[in-house]
Amino acid sequence: MVRPNEIGSIKYIKDTATKFQCRVLEFELEAQFRCGGSGGFVNWINNTLGVQKTANVLWDTKESFEFRIFDTPWNLENAIKERQALTNTGRMTAGFCWGWSDQNTDGTLKEDVMIGDFTRPWNAKPDAAKLALGIPKSSLWAYDPNGLNQIGCVYTAQGFEFDYVGVIIGKDIVYNLDKQQWEGNKVHSYDTVFKRSKDKFEDLIKNTYRVLLTRGMKGCYVYFEDKDTERFFKSRME
Repeated sequence: MVRPNEIGSIKYIKDTATKFQCRVLEFELEAQFRCGGSGGFVNWINNTLGVQKTANVLWDTKESFEFRIFDTPWNLENAIKERQALTNTGRMTAGFCWGWSDQNTDGTLKEDVMIGDFTRPWNAKPDAAKLALGIPKSSLWAYDPNGLNQIGCVYTAQGFEFDYVGVIIGKDIVYNLDKQQWEGNKVHSYDTVFKRSKDKFEDLIKNTYRVLLTRGMKGCYVYFEDKDTERFFKSRME
């Protein structure tokens, strides 16, 4: 669930089925193909973000699925580009921590994502028309090789998988090392729907990053704006 008005739970399905006198058969999937079939990575992400408690507290860096943390967004992007040059698919994504501008009059995109001297545009908006040559439409961002030149948000990346995904984790949620807890920061979020969600804000942000961090089939590369959050993740890695 990455929007406040979205629903979906086992209890909701069961209650609705009971209301209409339907029988429910519940099954637990024994395997999944996301993240190269590494259920351990998905469980570790769930546990680390506090989405769901699992037995996967520490990530074993010897696993075949590759998880790496980079010290700059430049190094993160270069690593994704290197992977794509080796016939892999790769995309850059980020939390919604920057505004999303309309395109320029010449069809180019404004570079909204800014971290120091690193600047990149978001992918084109769904209603964007007359885009400049080489800029894919929103619906083609996940497929067009030129999509690597833009940063995708959760609304564009959800539902897709790439060989390697790069994730910029902004300051819309940080881990407070002193209090040993996650804290949502609405001031760093540009998602107006999220900001109006009151007590659901932190959970929605966690779910957003859970989606982005699990888009990779072979590897997930990450850059953290907040260094305490980066230290927390590193403390959960063997």
